[in-house]
Amino acid sequence: MQDFTVIIPARYASERLPGKCLLDIVGKPMIQRVYEQAIQSSARNVIVATDDQRIFDVVQSFGGDVCMTADTHNSGTDRLQEVAASRRFDDEHVVVNVQGDEPLIPPQAIDQVARELIESRSRIASLAEPIVDESDFRDPNVVKVVIGGDGGALYFSRAPIPWPRDESTLEQVSLPTQMTALKHLGIYAYQVSLLNEFIAWMPTTLEQTEKLEQLRAMWHGVKITIGISAVPIPAGVDTEQDLQRAIEFVRNLENT
Repeated sequence: MQDFTVIIPARYASERLPGKCLLDIVGKPMIQRVYEQAIQSSARNVIVATDDQRIFDVVQSFGGDVCMTADTHNSGTDRLQEVAASRRFDDEHVVVNVQGDEPLIPPQAIDQVARELIESRSRIASLAEPIVDESDFRDPNVVKVVIGGDGGALYFSRAPIPWPRDESTLEQVSLPTQMTALKHLGIYAYQVSLLNEFIAWMPTTLEQTEKLEQLRAMWHGVKITIGISAVPIPAGVDTEQDLQRAIEFVRNLENT
């Protein structure tokens, strides 16, 4: 497979869990757990991108590669592009974005999303998994995606899509029975040339309405290839409950 680089955007600020990238998970800060998962993938390099000196120092302390970026970025995608530019990646180089709050990210998922991009010759690729719980289908925090026959995303939404017209009402939404509803997983692979274009595009009204950055690329006609994840991907850490779940998962894994 073609070489690719993993970049891990990591901010200190977090509304629900401040400083979460540095919170302890069974003796290691969360960002180290993410980094150690990423280096088990086939990536040529793994780089943490941060605007915070505390995170920078911690990554250096465990021997990780870290790049200090501007504190004016509005999104992790902007931060990715700054790293790609500073490291002089060529336009065809592949970058995989792994969030700094995903300490349980499977290395296989990182390899898969890179492979989806490379084999499809797309400029953006991501992963999805089937929704089996109706509460997830209704939950606006669970992003849904509908895929076309060519494997490209037709649309992403926080709303229940596809809408099963004959099985649902506004009061009670049911999972569609004629097809599988899909949850979008927040791992992306990008071609560097796309990152360079993306930062020049203004946020669109569609993106701002749904609060989904990927809709900016679709607005500009960019195909986003979606693969069905070959392995389960545990949820990231957004809350104290998520943190405790991650701690328990790692503790059980290390005790086996």
